[in-house]
Amino acid sequence: MRSTLRTRTLRTRTLRTRTLRKAVIVVTAGSLALALTSCGDDDGKKPSGGGEKTSGSSLQLPKLDGESLEIAAVWTGDEQKNFKQVLAEFEKRTGAKVTFVPAQDPIINFLGSKVAGGAPPDVAMLPQPGAIKQAVAKKWAKPLGKDAQAQLTDNYSKGWQDLGKVDGTQYAAYYKAANKSLVWYNTKVFENAAAKEPKTWKDFMATAQAIYDSGVTPVSVGGADGWPLTDWFENIYLSQAGPEKYDQLAKHEIKWTDPSVKDALTTLAQLWGKSDFLAGGNKGAAGTEFTKSVEQTFTGGDQPKGAMVYEGDFAQVNIQQTKAKIGTDAKVFPFPAVGSGEPPVVSGGDAAVILKDSKASQALVTWLASPEAATIQAKLGGYLSPNKNVDLSAYPNEVQRTIAKAVIDAGDDFRFDMSDQTPQAFGGTPGKGEWKALQDFLMNPKDIAGTQRTLEAEAAKAYKD
Repeated sequence: MRSTLRTRTLRTRTLRTRTLRKAVIVVTAGSLALALTSCGDDDGKKPSGGGEKTSGSSLQLPKLDGESLEIAAVWTGDEQKNFKQVLAEFEKRTGAKVTFVPAQDPIINFLGSKVAGGAPPDVAMLPQPGAIKQAVAKKWAKPLGKDAQAQLTDNYSKGWQDLGKVDGTQYAAYYKAANKSLVWYNTKVFENAAAKEPKTWKDFMATAQAIYDSGVTPVSVGGADGWPLTDWFENIYLSQAGPEKYDQLAKHEIKWTDPSVKDALTTLAQLWGKSDFLAGGNKGAAGTEFTKSVEQTFTGGDQPKGAMVYEGDFAQVNIQQTKAKIGTDAKVFPFPAVGSGEPPVVSGGDAAVILKDSKASQALVTWLASPEAATIQAKLGGYLSPNKNVDLSAYPNEVQRTIAKAVIDAGDDFRFDMSDQTPQAFGGTPGKGEWKALQDFLMNPKDIAGTQRTLEAEAAKAYKD
């Protein structure tokens, strides 16, 4: 799942958050509540504040009759199903045959086995900038051609282009973005508890207490997958420690034993240390998959297993698997500000990387970098594009239009998911590194010092390797 956000390379670029914060702060609790009243369906009107984008002439793709190629990604369920519609349009336009290859997570390991067996896919969707660097270092990734680069120049901010570069060469095109600073909630529970959308961490804990007092467990956490726990930490850390420290920790310029990490874990323990506040308690939360953590928040009417669930805009796909209607039964508020910090804005994304260079693979990535391709999936919901020439009216509901507009309006100013910037062994491997350390911390939130030592030992090893 998700991802899934520097000028120059990821090692040297310092991203600023001010513009994105201003854009997303507009999506305050109140404005979201207003926007969400019309989220159920697309009324065909232009979204307020968003004019039409000019995407230029229709993309010209080569004829590829008789060509076959594979594209690998870890996407499942509706995310995979919707992406296949984008591939089907590419087939229709070119005559090529594209096969979607379901990949195991972490995908870099999956690709390693395919390369070793002499059968890598033509294109792979990589969810971490660190994975892109690894693919380049291993000489798997091939540079993008002029047509794909032209699409990037026309349709993407410099920041999104640079995320796909290694040592100045363009190796990747970001197809999918994510706003990973959102909290979704069951509106019936909030109404029954007279709970308000919180703007600060202090307010968030007070809201959780009010919900608990009403007889419902406040928070659903998807701890079994590991990566949602890193996102919890990153939002708290970015808000509390600030963007400069965030960048330093992402590059391991400061250690995980730094006092700023202790402060963030201490804040996180305020929630994770209250077992009654977590659906299933600490043990149950640690064993809950992300998809279930979302679904159990919006099933059971006004008596769900959890009233709130943190995660990105892509959680809409899972909400749609329930009977809950976004904008009526399910609403969202920005991740609250911690202490004296600003509301955090953490982004993620998935980028197309060519492993087998050919006319067909270059054409496929060129297609994925176009507004035409992104528009197809935008209309299907549960998807956010970093392509600035996708008309906002393509998104099926107002909340998604608002989130998409905030990402585009940010230009180059955003922070990419920290764990996605780190070596895969530390920030992107199930049962290892940061994922495992935070899963252990979820089970024992009192062990802050021990968690810091484990995180630092794992990070030091991964960065050295």
